[in-house]
Amino acid sequence: MINTRFILFTLQFLLISQFIFAQKSLLQSGPMLGYTDMFETMLWVQTRSEAQVQVAYWLKDNPAQKFLTEPKMTEKKDGFTAHLIADEVQPGNVYEYALSINGQPVKLDYPTTFQTQTLWQWRTDPPPFKVAVGSCSYVNEPEFDRPGTPYGADYQIFTSIHQKRPDVMLWLGDNTYLREVDWFTRTGFLHRHTHTRSLPELQPLLASTHHYAIWDDHDYGPNDSDGSFVHKDMATEIFKLFWANPSYGLPGQGGITGYFQWADVDFFLLDDRYFRTPNKRKTGDRVLLGNMQMEWLIDALAASNAPFKMVAIGGQVLTTHAGHETYVNICPEERTYLLRRIDEEGIKNVVFLTGDRHHTEFSKLVTKNGITIYDWTVSPLTSGVHQTDEKNLLREEGSLFMQRNFGLLEFSGLRTQRSLTMRVFDVSGKELWTKTIQSEK
Repeated sequence: MINTRFILFTLQFLLISQFIFAQKSLLQSGPMLGYTDMFETMLWVQTRSEAQVQVAYWLKDNPAQKFLTEPKMTEKKDGFTAHLIADEVQPGNVYEYALSINGQPVKLDYPTTFQTQTLWQWRTDPPPFKVAVGSCSYVNEPEFDRPGTPYGADYQIFTSIHQKRPDVMLWLGDNTYLREVDWFTRTGFLHRHTHTRSLPELQPLLASTHHYAIWDDHDYGPNDSDGSFVHKDMATEIFKLFWANPSYGLPGQGGITGYFQWADVDFFLLDDRYFRTPNKRKTGDRVLLGNMQMEWLIDALAASNAPFKMVAIGGQVLTTHAGHETYVNICPEERTYLLRRIDEEGIKNVVFLTGDRHHTEFSKLVTKNGITIYDWTVSPLTSGVHQTDEKNLLREEGSLFMQRNFGLLEFSGLRTQRSLTMRVFDVSGKELWTKTIQSEK
């Protein structure tokens, strides 16, 4: 005898399953966690076509009480991306969340959680936290890549980063590589950012680590591009669509300059492209950061009470190698001015976080007034590797690595005795190098 109820249940289950699968098939990339603070967290998502997206979220230990972001429609003109704000959160909590597309939940096979920052001031010591860093992420697309050996590889590095469970990932530029077909159209920019962001190995990391980013030439425009790039405002717009920093640009200025704080540490996000004069220009003043950005940085560093002042910029600052796009090679006068001002203002505990060079190294400079300045270059993630014998007189012995890698910053200790441990890992997550520095008073 046929069990009619069982048949109806089975058909209903199959229809629901197919509908949920259809919603998942609308997901292009993400969800990704952007900035987070005590009362607000930003989430990002991209669909394949126009759709309504929304996120439900709840305290990890109280799933019965759910909150919702405002729903948004993704649109073609924005690359079908959406930024969703979770604004019913409280400090120092972990939340689980679920994405829905067109009103139906999207089932993912990896954890989706975000956190809010802790209100520790006047109450406890700052919490320990971890920040993953890296630059130069190339994802192959053979039909548009240059002929020959593929430039990108070892995408499992993103799985290795995810397994370290960092609180934050700070992308140090060249986060995607615009190709010749992409440089001069909005369609090209959207295509390239979409292609890189959709890498399957990247998705679990996007979903449970908070991401912040700067750019360098390859995610800004053509190779070695500068302030003369005709589409620099379009580049800025697309960058804003695909990242979720808390702010972009100084008041009255273009570009992507920004800032965020995590626990007691300040992070300054610099723009080394938008204001830059061409590398080959022979007359007039040569700038990389430009006057307004430079003076903002000096003021912000001088005003900071952070035990470490982390300055993210696309190209190397301290290296003495006068080649490629190093600061000393491209704009030595501005570099001298920056380092002199840090020294004159007595600004301690400045750490430049840099990329670009396709190798990793750690540099240290002690100024004439005894101020120690650091520069940690971490590169590349998945792009080609630079085999080099260049001389950098400020490089710490044993810190040079010429292979795909990523870095991890670990901040810990009492409020008055903070320490920073830096670690380098290979693509499999094996530790290659470590160094700890103490905050100077």
